[in-house]
Amino acid sequence: MPTPARLEAFIAAVEGGAHAQAIEDYYTEDATMRENQAEPRRGRSTLVAQETAVLDRTESVASTCVRPVLVDGDHVAIHWVFEFTFKGGSRMRMEEIAWQRWDGERIAEEQFFYDPAQRKPG
Repeated sequence: MPTPARLEAFIAAVEGGAHAQAIEDYYTEDATMRENQAEPRRGRSTLVAQETAVLDRTESVASTCVRPVLVDGDHVAIHWVFEFTFKGGSRMRMEEIAWQRWDGERIAEEQFFYDPAQRKPG
């Protein structure tokens, strides 16, 4: 179960734009991450590589945690809003719920729930 301070530090890292570094710092080595009902990606190094690939296509990402954050033991739900500006000028706004299972002070499993129609840059 994450301490309140650890959870707040994670949120601050993401809101501060340190997306790939947050995975390095806050996820277990064998963490999984999945989009809606897709097959999970496995392993922290895979998750960092995927995040880095997404970030390489962007000019900027503004990340906002919409409070409250819900915590029940090892389970955390965070409502995120991400506003992407891609290289070339297109933009995309993503709103999602991240459902996490923490193992101590690190995220072991994360699943994102969102409307896939949001993934079309405008």
